[in-house]
Amino acid sequence: MSRRPGTPRLLRAINDRSALELLLERGPLTRPQLGALTGLSKPTASQLLVRLEQRGLVEAVGEQEGGRGPNARLYAVVPSCAYVVGVNAGPSGLRAEVADIAGTVVGAASVAASDSGAADSGAADPVSLVHDAVASATADAGFSPERLRRIVIGTPGLVDPATGDIRFAWDLPSWHQGLLAALRNDLNVPVAFENDVNLAAVAERHVGAATDTDDFALIWIGRGLGLAVVLGGRVLRGVNGAAGEIGYLPVAGAAVAQIQPGSKVYPGGFQSLVSASAVRELAAKHGAPAASAEDALLTEGVLDELAERIALGVAAVCAVVDPGVVVLAGEVGRAGGAALAERVAAAVTKISLPPCDVRVSAVDGDPVLRGAILSALTVARDEIFDSTTDEPRELTPAGS
Repeated sequence: MSRRPGTPRLLRAINDRSALELLLERGPLTRPQLGALTGLSKPTASQLLVRLEQRGLVEAVGEQEGGRGPNARLYAVVPSCAYVVGVNAGPSGLRAEVADIAGTVVGAASVAASDSGAADSGAADPVSLVHDAVASATADAGFSPERLRRIVIGTPGLVDPATGDIRFAWDLPSWHQGLLAALRNDLNVPVAFENDVNLAAVAERHVGAATDTDDFALIWIGRGLGLAVVLGGRVLRGVNGAAGEIGYLPVAGAAVAQIQPGSKVYPGGFQSLVSASAVRELAAKHGAPAASAEDALLTEGVLDELAERIALGVAAVCAVVDPGVVVLAGEVGRAGGAALAERVAAAVTKISLPPCDVRVSAVDGDPVLRGAILSALTVARDEIFDSTTDEPRELTPAGS
């Protein structure tokens, strides 16, 4: 196997990347601090900072006071060196947020389906919806979409690993094959689709309930049902992008879901036991009709029976991939909180051989939107930070 030689240019690029990641992770640092953390000599650290300043990636943001001699300059990554957008698309509309390279949200916008004259976003023109959401969010941030590096859109349904397009997004019937190319052409920015539950798992791993592990599963329980499996820090997508479609899982106590030619689906499977509508039906069964799934969970009998049902799906996941940790997310998972998680864990122990730590989602705000931004930032940082050029350059927006 051939090995890439450790040329001075390559070593400088590695040092640059390491320094930029440290500045993002730890905030402003002085030259001596950066040198100590990277193991670089003072002259090399100084040359590195000059190089990054010339490239427009790093700037002096102040001085550190209190030491002997002159105050040391503090350096930080220039937040405006790249911007990304995350979008959460659902039947009622879209929510978009703009973040700078440090991950700080600097603009946001919501576009309702009714704004386009459609009854829901599934019937509205998706190109117009996304265009309006992105344009409004970037305008809120104070610039135009041309400055964006990447857009990641979280949607229900499958994302085709070969084409990147959406399939089987039942709630968004007008989101079809060929949409990805249409959006890229319209926005002139790299665009990617990702399953919404997978994005929620990305958020949990980085800023939520799974920051301490590279292996876990997330079960999203809400209007719909979904599963994300993360193994070795990577989301498991499957050959067809269908890994995690746990709603169709045959389980005891539920009719088997039937999918007929033409993609007509007859309900059944695990989803019929634990989705938001199933939780409301469960509340009625216990004599406590509720307007929402969240209200239904205030009834203890509902919590107990729901936990037994959820445990069926959790045990199946544990038997196949043994993730060790399962995060309950979605409006039902979060509303049930620790009380539901404890009951699920106890029920799983009775029917599953591998032990399982059941946790509640801990992401602040919208986990799908947060995951979309994190995914977009990962790519944008790779594009900018992995450059091996030594020449000063002006950063141009991706897709331009």
